[in-house]
Amino acid sequence: MKQGARIAAAIEILDVILNRHQPVATALADWGKAHRFAGSGDRNAIGGLVYDAMRRKSSIAWAMESDAPRALALGAAAGALAMTPEAVAAACDGENHSPAPLSETEVRGLTRGLDDAPEHVRANVPEWLWPGFVRAFAGRAGEEGEAMSRRAPADIRVNSLKSTREKVLKALAGFNAAETAYSPLGVRVAAPVGPQRTPNLQAEAAFQAGWCEIQDEGSQIAAALAEAGARKQVLDLCAGGGGKTLALAAAMQNTGQIYAYDEDRMRLKPIFDRVKRAGVRNVQVLRAGDKSALSALGPRFDVVLVDAPCTGTGTWRRRPDAKWKLKPNNLADRQKQQRDVLGQAAALVKPGGRLVYVTCSLLAEENSDQIAAFLAHQKDFASVPYADVWRACLPGEPPASADGSLEHLVLTPGMHGTDGFFIAILTRALQTD
Repeated sequence: MKQGARIAAAIEILDVILNRHQPVATALADWGKAHRFAGSGDRNAIGGLVYDAMRRKSSIAWAMESDAPRALALGAAAGALAMTPEAVAAACDGENHSPAPLSETEVRGLTRGLDDAPEHVRANVPEWLWPGFVRAFAGRAGEEGEAMSRRAPADIRVNSLKSTREKVLKALAGFNAAETAYSPLGVRVAAPVGPQRTPNLQAEAAFQAGWCEIQDEGSQIAAALAEAGARKQVLDLCAGGGGKTLALAAAMQNTGQIYAYDEDRMRLKPIFDRVKRAGVRNVQVLRAGDKSALSALGPRFDVVLVDAPCTGTGTWRRRPDAKWKLKPNNLADRQKQQRDVLGQAAALVKPGGRLVYVTCSLLAEENSDQIAAFLAHQKDFASVPYADVWRACLPGEPPASADGSLEHLVLTPGMHGTDGFFIAILTRALQTD
């Protein structure tokens, strides 16, 4: 396909996403099924263009003076397809399935700067969420928003039950894989450039053999800070697909016991195959949504990891459509769920045990505010400075938290190169007579 045809395809897909409200991944998959003549290179380029348009939807719309699918595809095309603005305009001549020629406004928009745009527009953050970003990051809010608008790398966690980082690096040498900055088990494949896309690492022999798992470095750090050592009793309370469960199992060297629980059986479904492939033997998966069975376990756990439901603002690089769908009522719903799950978790931590609260959100309302409210109510819990735990279980000096806290850790794309994560470590006091 010529570049003009690729842009036209992106316009078609963006129309489905924005006007029929389909998820990006679904819209791209449906388009590919209906256009089987398109080769993998074409599909990769079109997918990159669509994702880039959604990542920078606000700033592109401001520059192009329109948020229509055509304007978004045109505005993202130069970067996504490695073209000059002049080449983008030339590719749109109305011939051979290319878009109609550009208007004067569109031509001007391709090179329009953002100096006069509002801060939230430059940062590609929804306007109603901008005060939350400023609260979290102060003068760095714009930088963090812009970092969230760029492509993400592919991070891998080496499964220490089956392999080493050296072996995985060698197996993935063809992708220029490199060590991550913080996680001692992390391997990173850089974000794609132009029409390239991240390779399908799950198809690689190393993945199929269980040597590694796809897991963002921030998530790896969250699991490591739980300090789920050998022979401990551990609960992964919101286990989802099991990524952190597998990381905990490897840290425990297949000793002790991990219980994995989630409210949603469909979220939990992938864990069974993943456990088998990883060679994990110390995980017991509880029936999804069976709160009575969960409560019956009682306060026996050395570690309860709560990967709480949240708005997912820290994952916008990978799920850019989510940020434009997010509404204030969604935030309120998540806050209630977080309060509920924290209360549920507290009852299962044994005296002297640890509760680790994690979200992939960057909003204080879901993070530090929740911990402050929890500690005000649960007097037998106390916060542990994250740096103390880091020094005990991870190499190197701990990085600064993106919000300046000395208690909890906020990881961000802008400061740490990870997805956005909040990690708070709490301990339950030992009972005294």
